Amino acid sequence: MKPLFDTISYDCSRNITKTYSTSFSLGIYLLAPQLRDPIYGIYGFVRIADEIVNSFEGYDQQQLLEELRKDTFEAIARKISVNPVLNAFQHVVHEYGISNELIISFLDSMEMDLDKQQYTKSLYEKYIYGSAEVVGLMCLKVFTSNHPGQYDELKPYAMKLGSAFQKINFLRDLKADYQELKRSYFPSVDFSNFSDVQKREIEEDIEKDFADGLRGIKKLPREARFGVFLAYVYYQALFKKIRKMPSNRIMEQRIRVSNRQKAALLAGCYLRNLTMIRRTAHAPS
Repeated sequence: MKPLFDTISYDCSRNITKTYSTSFSLGIYLLAPQLRDPIYGIYGFVRIADEIVNSFEGYDQQQLLEELRKDTFEAIARKISVNPVLNAFQHVVHEYGISNELIISFLDSMEMDLDKQQYTKSLYEKYIYGSAEVVGLMCLKVFTSNHPGQYDELKPYAMKLGSAFQKINFLRDLKADYQELKRSYFPSVDFSNFSDVQKREIEEDIEKDFADGLRGIKKLPREARFGVFLAYVYYQALFKKIRKMPSNRIMEQRIRVSNRQKAALLAGCYLRNLTMIRRTAHAPS
């Protein structure tokens, strides 16, 4: 009966993903079928940790996060957990060889969110690595599991793509992070006097990460490429909306991509993905 519980565990992580992120859910659906459950397993775990530090105000968030950390590594050691999310995640960890270092770095970054602090450059880089880049690396372990050598080749690109996504999230959520949660991730930026010049400097940094990330997407195994490319296209559309807005507007509202726009992006992404596949197939080796 254990396989039945494993199925239910992945179902739980899938429901968490669909409830919290329609965009990532669609991207996962466009992966090859054998890749979907492992990515749901990763996202379910990541989402629970994120909710502890972002949504559970009024509870002992530090204790809850410490319990999650302890329970996570117990689940990995035992190869089972009565917590469905952790049971699915530990299965992914063992199946795809996800290292403890990646998991520890992620949880350390989540813990950083419990401290109201102004981020220095080193703390900023540490946070982005743990909160975004290692998640990309976990997913890359799944995507390249049948392609020996590709993980090491694509690792720098996956990190850059995760970094770009996280920095866009920072800009998108600037109002809530700064005004409500008292967080200020970008180093050396005074958001009480946030200027268009400072905004443009951040955007230029994101553009570089995006360019590197796209190069990596083109090298992904075909079974993973379409789903990741859709996530790229979605964030690209979100980034375009952010770039059009002056700095003072960013501080006043949360930018989003409507469901109608997402449907249009999906259609356009399909055509762009076909073109990318053809170019890759005909590129000189």
